[in-house]
Amino acid sequence: MSWRPTHTQVRAVSLAAVLLLIAVLARRPDAAVFGLPLAFLAAWGRYFRPTEQPVVHTELDTDVLFEGQATTYRVAVSGTLDPDIDLIVMALARTQWFRYDPPQAAIAEPVTDGHVTLEVGLRSERWGLRQLPHPHVIATSVLGAYRVPVTSGGALTVSTLPLREGFEAVDSVPRPAGLVGLHRSRRPGEGTELAGVRPFRTGDRLRRINWSVSARTRELHVTSTWSDRDTEVVILLDTGGEVGISEGIDGRSSSLDTAVRAAASVAEHYLRHGDRVRLIDTGTTVRGVRAGSGRAHLRRILDVLVHADRKSRQQDESQLARRHRIRADSLVIVLSPLLRRAMLGYIVTLVHSGCTVIAVDTLPPDVGDMIDLEHHDAKTWPLAWRIRLLERRGELDRLGDLGVPTVRWRGAGTLDEVLRDASRLSAAPRIRS
Repeated sequence: MSWRPTHTQVRAVSLAAVLLLIAVLARRPDAAVFGLPLAFLAAWGRYFRPTEQPVVHTELDTDVLFEGQATTYRVAVSGTLDPDIDLIVMALARTQWFRYDPPQAAIAEPVTDGHVTLEVGLRSERWGLRQLPHPHVIATSVLGAYRVPVTSGGALTVSTLPLREGFEAVDSVPRPAGLVGLHRSRRPGEGTELAGVRPFRTGDRLRRINWSVSARTRELHVTSTWSDRDTEVVILLDTGGEVGISEGIDGRSSSLDTAVRAAASVAEHYLRHGDRVRLIDTGTTVRGVRAGSGRAHLRRILDVLVHADRKSRQQDESQLARRHRIRADSLVIVLSPLLRRAMLGYIVTLVHSGCTVIAVDTLPPDVGDMIDLEHHDAKTWPLAWRIRLLERRGELDRLGDLGVPTVRWRGAGTLDEVLRDASRLSAAPRIRS
């Protein structure tokens, strides 16, 4: 696009022509007095009209954020700028999940030394993968007589990872089955936690000899330890539907918000303790993360969680059982509003297959007030919703009878009590009929 006159330049030219025409035709020298300065300004602006267009480059300090974190969105106008370019103005369109500093996201900077940089603070308020709107950049000439819109390069994408809350849980996990990890197994072996002192047996390592006890008893004794074991933790994320209203990190949370943030927190906790974590997204047959460990595995899980806000299709119980097979000795943490009967049926299937299942209720406590009554009958909807909650309560009670505890997500300490009960139950002797 070429440089075009601004409204100010058009008005100056038009008004000067009218006044000078009146001065000539009506022989009014006073009209000429008012018209000549305007004509001079219009001619001055036309004389200093730029001929080259500036080049705009956009960049972010970082394109990966956690919820609530901020970065700097930078627009750099560089290259050989025409000396007649006087001002660069930038504005960003408002979006739902980004907040700007300044709030209006419109700034102007004069061109100095042929280079100008415009910076806007950018804060992401909800997890997800989103594109930033293209900035509206306009360059103006001296006296604001001419301007040209400047197009920027490709769109920038910001990946906002779920906020990992300070989640902690008891170290005991039911039936640890791996070979590495930080949880104490019920089996003696190589580890770091002392189990006691016993007489030396063939095969014991010499570095395990307890010399003080051996000198006192005059027989070789060794220090035994409990082996360190890990377990496979499966995070079952129900993305088949979203209940409630999402207002970002500073407002109310929907069921999907709570589930995604809880999944990130639980994954970080167990990976930090050396366990293997697997993520299953029930709303799709494609997304998911196989069991793994380490910090790189945590990043893989977080990268998958940012896509959970995309539309997912609901699967029935048979599809869930067929497409998401889980090992029998796994600890399964289900993050769901527990409203879909297909999900409840799948939980029963996992229990019968031998898994230790913990259901985390992500349904917002005030969800009844969040329902948009514009799309429901204001008279019958509260009663229908109350009946559905009563049915749900009965379904959760039946899950409790099968040994599936249901807890509401509260952050740190949410799973402590149920994990202790599950570990105590798995350690109890089994009675065979």
